[in-house]
Amino acid sequence: MANRERPLSPHLQVYAWQIQMVTSIVHRTTGIILAVGGLLIAWALVALAAGPDAWAQFTACARSPLGFLILFGWTWAFAFHLINGIRHLVQDAGYAYRVASFVRNGWISVIGSLVLTAVIWLVAMMQRGGA
Repeated sequence: MANRERPLSPHLQVYAWQIQMVTSIVHRTTGIILAVGGLLIAWALVALAAGPDAWAQFTACARSPLGFLILFGWTWAFAFHLINGIRHLVQDAGYAYRVASFVRNGWISVIGSLVLTAVIWLVAMMQRGGA
């Protein structure tokens, strides 16, 4: 067989970044983050069932700067995955297939997730003087 140059499949260096690409990649990433975050929820529930000392240990970790960052990031991942999932359901129903709709709905997913995260944390912080 002759050694011929084979064509390469297009990859990220060929394509220009578009909101549709970003939302697709981030949707998959947030799904993984939510699955891992489920372990945090399990830890919280086990600590709550184990008694006040275990719960105090969990809340101390959750209220640390790193814990706050992780919880805030998990909240954003939840908000993005929820809103982008609704966008997918709308498209699965056969709507919003024009390029302009894809772009608009992608930005709605991104901006809407940031707004929803901010609202969740504002409400949480207003309850009893802080989260």
